[in-house]
Amino acid sequence: MALDVTPTPARPLAAPRGFVVRAALSNWGLWTALMTPSIVTLAIRVEAVAGDDYEAVYAMVLSVGAAVGMFGGPLWGRLSDLTRSRFGRRRPWIAGGIAVGTAGIAVVALVPEVWALVFGWALAQAGFNAALAGTMASIPDQVPAKDQGRVSGAFGAAVTGGILAGSGLAAVTQDTLLMFMVPCALAIALAAQFVLAFKDPRVEAPRERFSLKAIGSTFWFNPRRHPDFGWVWLAKFLLVFGGSAPMIYMVYFTAARLDLSAAEAGGVVGVLFLVSYALQTAVALFGGWLSDRIGRRRPLFIASGLITATGLVLLASAPSLPMIWAAQLVLAVSGGLFAAVDAVLVFQTLPNPAEPAKDLGVANLANGFPQVILPVVATAVLAVGGGANYTLLFAAAACVAVCGSLSVLRVKRVR
Repeated sequence: MALDVTPTPARPLAAPRGFVVRAALSNWGLWTALMTPSIVTLAIRVEAVAGDDYEAVYAMVLSVGAAVGMFGGPLWGRLSDLTRSRFGRRRPWIAGGIAVGTAGIAVVALVPEVWALVFGWALAQAGFNAALAGTMASIPDQVPAKDQGRVSGAFGAAVTGGILAGSGLAAVTQDTLLMFMVPCALAIALAAQFVLAFKDPRVEAPRERFSLKAIGSTFWFNPRRHPDFGWVWLAKFLLVFGGSAPMIYMVYFTAARLDLSAAEAGGVVGVLFLVSYALQTAVALFGGWLSDRIGRRRPLFIASGLITATGLVLLASAPSLPMIWAAQLVLAVSGGLFAAVDAVLVFQTLPNPAEPAKDLGVANLANGFPQVILPVVATAVLAVGGGANYTLLFAAAACVAVCGSLSVLRVKRVR
């Protein structure tokens, strides 16, 4: 059996000057490059290439890309932990991931074939998720635990910031090539200012042999040996599962509740999301600062789950557009609080601080699995009572969110 010979790194006493800002900007660029196609451009490109079969092709492109992104994260993270190069452990994966992700986006944008859409989007997901894995792993390498809340908040804001940037770009141009490639250029520029500035120390110890057994263990951890990490994983999974329902089904819910067409509902939801995600970004930044200030993470996570449940109950019973707005703004506050402490809870319960990237990838599965499972569960729930039962769907999601928020009480290592 191979022995883990990677030494546990000394805990940093303070983050390098400017590190948090540079890392957050890099993360924002990466998420902009990923989210812009996800929310706008990819759907337009698929319809133009696939013609009448665009719905089936779109589902296939998204499914393959989601699988590559979800399972690739832990693998790229494990390889990042094992990397021994004169450029460090994280820098090669950030720089290489950006290059591969941009190449994948270019294939989608320039090759008018269905196979190119599937292959290009899978390549983009693989590349950008490798860069994200390297960026995330640099945080426990460089930032002390007492300051990780503001990093978590900044990184959470980067995700919603990517959605905002993509929405803004779509609002100012209808040129799909620009909508594909401008975010990639932004990601390259912001990643460059990060990888060229931060010190990524070389690890001199021999790396563990990367066997087939090691590949299998990349997607697993022992919850009995690491119960805090296990409870954080479960809490994340449940809260993401509950909170994802309105994001995925908001267009169809709004159309059904307000008697609109899908196109009309899409315009309403676009404005609704633009405002609410701006609020969520602000709350994430404030929440990250607050969690560092008070030295506590669990209260904000619990509040996020309870507020999510409140927003879902309001949405389930909303009879009009003003009530839908009120419910979505409540959900934006809960989403910001979740983003503020989501990452820091993971950072501070990692099973092996010497090799954080692998376990950060495993933690990210808790964000990915709900996106795969929820549509299957929701289809059955919505069919109850004759169909379009969004009241039951959002009420059930509220119960799941409460269970997620309470699960974090079992975490002992983090207050």
